[in-house]
Amino acid sequence: MTESASENPAATGPDRVLFYPPTEVRQDGPYREAHAGPAQAATDVGGSVVPSDADAPYGDGSATALVMVYPVPVEDVEAILAANPSLGWIQLPFAGIERYVPLIRQRTDIQWTSAKGVYAPPVAEHALALTLALLRDLPERVRATGWAPGSGTTLNGLNCVVVGGGGIAREYLRLLKTWDTTVTMVRRTGDEVPGADRTVTQERLDEVLPDADVVMIAAAATDETRGMIGAQQLELMDPTAILINIARGTLVDTDALVAALASGSIRGAGLDVTDPEPLPDGHPLWAEPRCLITPHTADTPQMCIPLINARSERNLAARAEGSALEGRVDADAGY
Repeated sequence: MTESASENPAATGPDRVLFYPPTEVRQDGPYREAHAGPAQAATDVGGSVVPSDADAPYGDGSATALVMVYPVPVEDVEAILAANPSLGWIQLPFAGIERYVPLIRQRTDIQWTSAKGVYAPPVAEHALALTLALLRDLPERVRATGWAPGSGTTLNGLNCVVVGGGGIAREYLRLLKTWDTTVTMVRRTGDEVPGADRTVTQERLDEVLPDADVVMIAAAATDETRGMIGAQQLELMDPTAILINIARGTLVDTDALVAALASGSIRGAGLDVTDPEPLPDGHPLWAEPRCLITPHTADTPQMCIPLINARSERNLAARAEGSALEGRVDADAGY
């Protein structure tokens, strides 16, 4: 979703940009100076940086734009909005914005942009790594203490179902097409996804699951998608099929997944996200030999910071010239 400057007067002119949290309250590490590029970009287009520190974290009240360096509590954003009445644009540093949706729907006077699509390359790469690891039975091999007969399945010739139609889903589709795969995209709308063999709406998910060898979840976390993979969907999948989730843990019913893996109704699961998250020590999924879990590391700070900074810099330039912003949030859809 994009919006021209004429549709929102706050979209014109260089910004007074507040970077939050202030540098001095950030821990040493990759985020410490993560704002340096966008800060320079703001001045390059005629804008300026709002000074802030631990004593005045919300600036001096003059900010027209907020660029989040990393995720912060919703209450902090509400406080920043209250302290800066001229704020017209907020750049969120992530794609999964479910915690902010109520505020976004309240403050429709603000231009909200997110990181949707920005992290597609590393996250899709991670999804592919999980896919190949499960197909090649690597979870069992890393636990092995001795030689065993060979096993595994090639990705060539498989039927893949990708749930989602955003940047990650499309990049994963592109990677899958390196192999001779048949790919069905499942998305909220019926608009065809270029490169896919078939595109269907979410209402037809149950229809396409039985023929899938690989099911990869890359949809946004909304009320509509919560628990979209439950006991019924897992039962519909073939016993040789694998499930990959790099979206949000809430899209998969965890108890149903535990049961499906234990009974052998699916071959395996690769999870970069879980519900609950972090997954508690001693949870049954940790002991499940056919489950491969990574701790939400499909996009590490070192991978993400250059990508989100580039979007912030482009959006700062767009705001200065009054053109459309990248990554506009659709308040109604929730992402």
